[in-house]
Amino acid sequence: MATVKELLPDYANGELASVCSWPDDIKRYYRWYWTSPLHYVDTPSFKCNYKYGHNLTEALIFLAHYMADVHQPLHVGFTGDLGGSILKVRWYRKKTNLHHVWDTLIIDTAVKTFYGSDLSTMVRAIQRNITDAWSSDIASWKSCRHHDRVCPNLYAAESVRLACNFAYKNAKPGSILEDDYFLSRLPVVEKRLAQGGIRLAAVLNQLLNFEVKIGQSL
Repeated sequence: MATVKELLPDYANGELASVCSWPDDIKRYYRWYWTSPLHYVDTPSFKCNYKYGHNLTEALIFLAHYMADVHQPLHVGFTGDLGGSILKVRWYRKKTNLHHVWDTLIIDTAVKTFYGSDLSTMVRAIQRNITDAWSSDIASWKSCRHHDRVCPNLYAAESVRLACNFAYKNAKPGSILEDDYFLSRLPVVEKRLAQGGIRLAAVLNQLLNFEVKIGQSL
């Protein structure tokens, strides 16, 4: 109970019951619209039974997607430019925005420049780094504090540091980003792809009780 009381706002005076109606109070505010459907579940009329339904395929795809997102530095970017989405730059001659550079264009340029326009060749190169150059880092990538299965706060903290130190650095509105930017940022992108893959595999291993091998984790 002491831990619960520490988490409560001061106006609750240590009473959880006094704030239990808060979700009803805020669900009509724009910021909290998304919570409204969490308050109920509809059942077929007059069937008078309830069977929980879930789609593991959709859950798997969402998990994989969000794991990738949190490892992309500008998915933990600044509010003022929407994670670089409204920060207009040029990628060589192409007009674009900084977020798109990190979502897509660094990878696309690397595939064309270094991997013979074959994405699978890039994937294999990252897999080799996982088993060779980065092999001593794998255990730390997979571990979370307090034996948690997943630690999104850690992943996000890593990403925002990379956003500050690499994504936003030398990328002002109107900047032309060319070889210097590309070649110094590509290693960051490739390592984040590897970390996301390793961590996704670790989560699946724990949740589904099977072993996803490192070479299959991307």
